[in-house]
Amino acid sequence: MSKLLVNATHGPEDAERAILPFVVGNVAATADQEAVVLLTIEGVWLATNRCAGAVQKDGFPPLQEVVQSFVANGGQIWACGACTKPRGIGAADLIDGARIVTAANVVEYMAAGAATLSF
Repeated sequence: MSKLLVNATHGPEDAERAILPFVVGNVAATADQEAVVLLTIEGVWLATNRCAGAVQKDGFPPLQEVVQSFVANGGQIWACGACTKPRGIGAADLIDGARIVTAANVVEYMAAGAATLSF
């Protein structure tokens, strides 16, 4: 099974760049590829309960809908621990299917052959 790691660095301040990583990840997940959306920098807000339902962009499905489909198709959401900590985001703040990871988790996944893409 191929692996894909899609990095999302933008949060609700740029809805298009917030939604597209989940669209790509969802395509991979529905094609039987192991897919992870890694949220870093302002992207970590997308893993929180207070943000998930608020991001929309004309011409795109709502973020919440794409995220729910991504998780239902087996996709994983990783929120960078180095980025969540200074923003005061903890495990209790996360949506279903998201978890906080370390840089070691990311390096291990990439070393195992994951292709990467960044938005």
